[in-house]
Amino acid sequence: MNNFTEKCYNNETVKFFYSESGKNISDHWRKRDYVVVTLGMTVCFIVIFSNLLVMGAIIKNRRFHYPIYYLLGNLALADLFSGVSYLHLMFHTGPWTIKLSINQWFVRQGLIDTSLTASVLNLLAVAVERHQTIFNMQLHSKMSTRRVFIIMLFIWLVAIIMGLVPTMGWHCLCDLPNCSTMAPMYSRSYLVFWALLNLLTFSIMVAVYTRIFIYVRHKSKQMSQHTTQMRHRETVFNLMKTVSMILGCFVICWTPGLVVLLLDGLGCDKCKVLRYEKYCLVLAECNSFVNPIIYSFRDKDMRRTFKEILCFLFRRGDPESISGVHFNTLEQENCKSRMGEQTENTNGTLLRNKTSDDNPASSVKWKLEQS
Repeated sequence: MNNFTEKCYNNETVKFFYSESGKNISDHWRKRDYVVVTLGMTVCFIVIFSNLLVMGAIIKNRRFHYPIYYLLGNLALADLFSGVSYLHLMFHTGPWTIKLSINQWFVRQGLIDTSLTASVLNLLAVAVERHQTIFNMQLHSKMSTRRVFIIMLFIWLVAIIMGLVPTMGWHCLCDLPNCSTMAPMYSRSYLVFWALLNLLTFSIMVAVYTRIFIYVRHKSKQMSQHTTQMRHRETVFNLMKTVSMILGCFVICWTPGLVVLLLDGLGCDKCKVLRYEKYCLVLAECNSFVNPIIYSFRDKDMRRTFKEILCFLFRRGDPESISGVHFNTLEQENCKSRMGEQTENTNGTLLRNKTSDDNPASSVKWKLEQS
């Protein structure tokens, strides 16, 4: 036992492991450091603000109290946590890294791993929910609220475990030759495992959305006799656009980082992974503010709720709003009138979209666009 302890380097400094792995820690701020930190902090604030807006909208509007929106809220929470974790990283990077203890370094990396894993798993959960809803021709999933929260809890449990795994022993403190170059206290085998796990998740997402596309395209062809050819083309085009945005943004944001991680984990010394490391991490973080745009900002009801929240926040100090005197625009009055007519015609229950009821293909298109 004593011989094993002597081979470990638990009492060494962070600088020791960086030197052993060939990753230098600068003792002064370089132009590159300023660029990375400035870019990173800008992304962080955008991520935090946009995802807080999404969460606030889901809580505020009772029309969003359905399984898909709960999952979107959990995705926003994961991305919010990702923004906070990355902001923490920005204040513990560059020349500040040398001041960290080993435990502080593991906390810094663990927060990033946990948040990004939770974000990816939530993306997969949203894809599976859309698959279930569209194939059952439903407006909203019949999944119970309890089941949704169990899924959300499971996502965070897996994400936290993934963040704690290196701290619990899958590191290289006792195996210096196996240390990563990008993360000098992480084992190369762990980096390979983490990268492959995310690539597997991405592959499942590709398979799910591909099946959705094939199914909707088949259904729209079946219904083409009841609709014009233009409507058929519009359905397929909108579906292609939505799927391309979801998969395209994920590929653009994550593929470079996963490739770099794999190269580092496989010990590619000639790949110069350190040159691209920080930029790949910033790009992966960008996926956390792209998610609200794809999944939420394209929803008209969500955008309307955003405007209400922003108007409330930025007009709190407006004397006219404080006085309690409000003047509605003609558009607002017309909207109220239309809503009143709908309520009267349905005894208090809003009418469903007639196009969605009469045309299953259009219903499928609408539901996918809401995602």
